[in-house]
Amino acid sequence: MSTVQKYKLVFFSPAPNTRAILDHLFRKYPQVLGKIGHYEQCAFISRGTGQYHPTEKAQPAIGTPGQLVFIEEDRVELIVIDQGEKVQLRNAVQELKKVHPYEEVEYDIYRLEGL
Repeated sequence: MSTVQKYKLVFFSPAPNTRAILDHLFRKYPQVLGKIGHYEQCAFISRGTGQYHPTEKAQPAIGTPGQLVFIEEDRVELIVIDQGEKVQLRNAVQELKKVHPYEEVEYDIYRLEGL
């Protein structure tokens, strides 16, 4: 028997793309992502400056291989409600990778413990 497990998915996106990414994810998985009690499409978004240095083999969406890039990015945090086998979690991450503009999507997953 599977048990509902909550996770926090954190990812970084170029600021101009954040809204489109979230809209897509919330539309695709309305019962799985960003749902807290009787609230939907919940997310925490904080803005900052990201940096990366694409190697010559990289194909960056923003920037040029071999040059250091500084970009205004959003850190996005949202809840993932999984039915216990990590299927919903894996699906959410796969969908994020499909819709995100970066070649390599940076994300973190935290398992949440309830009291």
